[in-house]
Amino acid sequence: MIVLRSLILATLLAIGSAANAEDAVIHIENFTFNPPEITIKPGTTVTWDNGDDIPHSVVEDNTKFRSKPLDTGEKFSMTFSNAGEIGYFCGLHPHMKGKIIVMP
Repeated sequence: MIVLRSLILATLLAIGSAANAEDAVIHIENFTFNPPEITIKPGTTVTWDNGDDIPHSVVEDNTKFRSKPLDTGEKFSMTFSNAGEIGYFCGLHPHMKGKIIVMP
């Protein structure tokens, strides 16, 4: 029974690690999204990480999602399930733009 529990735990940990390997990070730095465009698979979680010393936000072009203003070191995450292109910008600095391409 102990061996079975250990095997199940190891399997669950491996599955969790594999899922996280597909996640993506977009850094906010020097008034840019870096990288400005990414291609991901459905089910991927994208995290924006504000490394600037002023607040920024993440707003989908059609306002389907919007983060709160992110202070230095704060993060915002979204999981994308459907194929397509998602444009976004900083709600505080609209010249900052990015794109996520979700491909099966």
